[in-house]
Amino acid sequence: MAASLEKARTLAEQAAANGAEVIVFPETWLPGYPVWLDFAPNAGLWDHPPAKQLYRLLVENSLSLPGPDLAELLCLAKDVRACIVMGAHELVRATLYNTMLFLHKNGVDFEVHRKLMPTYTERLIWGMGDGSTLSALDIEYGRLGGLICWEHWMPLARAAMHAKQETLHVAQWPMVKEMNLVASRHYAFEGQCFVVAAGCVLSKGDILSGFKSLGQRDNEGIHLLESIPGEDDDLILEGGSAIIAPNGDCLAGPIYDEASIIYADIEPARITEGRLFLDTDGHHSRPDIFRLEVNSQPLMSI
Repeated sequence: MAASLEKARTLAEQAAANGAEVIVFPETWLPGYPVWLDFAPNAGLWDHPPAKQLYRLLVENSLSLPGPDLAELLCLAKDVRACIVMGAHELVRATLYNTMLFLHKNGVDFEVHRKLMPTYTERLIWGMGDGSTLSALDIEYGRLGGLICWEHWMPLARAAMHAKQETLHVAQWPMVKEMNLVASRHYAFEGQCFVVAAGCVLSKGDILSGFKSLGQRDNEGIHLLESIPGEDDDLILEGGSAIIAPNGDCLAGPIYDEASIIYADIEPARITEGRLFLDTDGHHSRPDIFRLEVNSQPLMSI
């Protein structure tokens, strides 16, 4: 976790130096997406020592709220004078959650979103979030919100977030594959907001070197990671980050196969113009016919 936070600071300082006022990281960037769930052949075997030991390492390198890692991230946002959106593994009591943190540049205010429905093999490691964390952070030029990965194919989750009147929406993904980009562009048009689709670039060599940096020589998890097909230089996650306008056009990206920071300026006035012909939470919503109810009560003890 410490090395991931240090790298986050380096990247955030670089982005801020180039004028970024909102800085976005991909899904569970702290300390990394659990790629073995999708790519290691024996990831789902019952009582499999390598899987159990990798999970333990993930828990040991997760963050808790409140805690020193959150304090460091808030300090980072204040230092670079930019709002930061960070994906992280969060430990709540004994359960891991896939969590998105929205950190205000004042270094004080923040919001949290926990993924409502872990997808497919992700259910092996993450609990399910609840409606209390369908959040948006008030920033100086609007509202900053987001959803994680497969949530963009949950129609009612999208509707709940459109009701937040987002100016800028963050779509976090492990990588932004073609259909993930389609979902991100659709969200921008449907919600009439700007969207940052954030994906990670990660090679098999990155995965193995990250594990070895922990000094866990007796940890059998290395065998699961080594079983991921490919050579060290092969990309497991291919990036694809993009910044999307309310009409669905890409303002920047998508960028594949190379680690990079992308930038774009947003014009909130374009949102007002777009709602002339599409306002899914307003004059096109037909509340006399349709009604959405969201249970916003916390469903777990924290």
